[in-house]
Amino acid sequence: MTAPGTGTSSLHLAAGAAAAGPYAVEVTPGSAGWGYSSLRILELLPGGSHEVETGPDEVLVVPLAGGVDVECDGEGFSLAGRPDVFAGPTDFGYLPLGSVAILTSPGGGRFALCGARAGRRLPVRRAPAAGVPVELRGAGRCSRQVNNFATAGVFDAAAIIACEVITPGGNWSSYPPHKHDETSEVETELEEIYYFEIAPGPQGQPGLAYQRVYGTPERPIDVLAEVHDGDVVLIPHGWHGPSIAAPGHDLYYLNVMAGPGPERAWRIVDDPQHAWIRSSWATEEVDPRLALPAPAGDPQRPAPSQNGASPS
Repeated sequence: MTAPGTGTSSLHLAAGAAAAGPYAVEVTPGSAGWGYSSLRILELLPGGSHEVETGPDEVLVVPLAGGVDVECDGEGFSLAGRPDVFAGPTDFGYLPLGSVAILTSPGGGRFALCGARAGRRLPVRRAPAAGVPVELRGAGRCSRQVNNFATAGVFDAAAIIACEVITPGGNWSSYPPHKHDETSEVETELEEIYYFEIAPGPQGQPGLAYQRVYGTPERPIDVLAEVHDGDVVLIPHGWHGPSIAAPGHDLYYLNVMAGPGPERAWRIVDDPQHAWIRSSWATEEVDPRLALPAPAGDPQRPAPSQNGASPS
């Protein structure tokens, strides 16, 4: 894959286009043509194992489907995981830079390895699903659920910022369009990866969604991608949103972000032409389909908050 340009072909990676070796998706700073963010999607058969070398990155092991045992730096723990990405937040693991980890999945599964170039080494650890703050964002057809499992201020890390978003079928999320490609008092410079999974229809029909990315006159970029299960969209800069879920197909996406720092923060600015939509949410109800199921084995969770500054 060449360094990202300004069009769809280099920034929208259809399922399989970024597969490499054992990974269904492999996006590295080198393949993406940027400096900090990475993502690998690992699929393991029952009883399968895989060795992960983190190198200069810190890595989050995030179960998408199934559970996994993790051994790293003389530590060992099990991630219970979840049946699928629509079943609620999951526990996850943190692997420091310069480490080697062995991942073993007794029942098989699919796992996201979210990475970021890291300037300091933190300890290996497991984060429980019950500690993941869950938020309901927007209202009406802009309603969505955000699982802020590794955002700044929630989970201690050197550089990585990550969250998950569930958008009910027919709704828009990542809206209003926003950007975070400059460093200022109101914005932080962050590269971003979107990884998509889409719930099938009632008889297993494959779903679809749409992702928009566009730039400024000074930094053009233009993507309107029809995305399917397992697709990836890279966002080196520019306004991004909406993410549009087709009716009948709930949409999941995993956001992985990192930037030059030194501050680990997620500050965004809205596109002024669309920012007005936030004020309309005060008079609408949140989509009632957004129930908040407790993940298996974790009957307690933090109370959900609603309509903060997050754009997801």
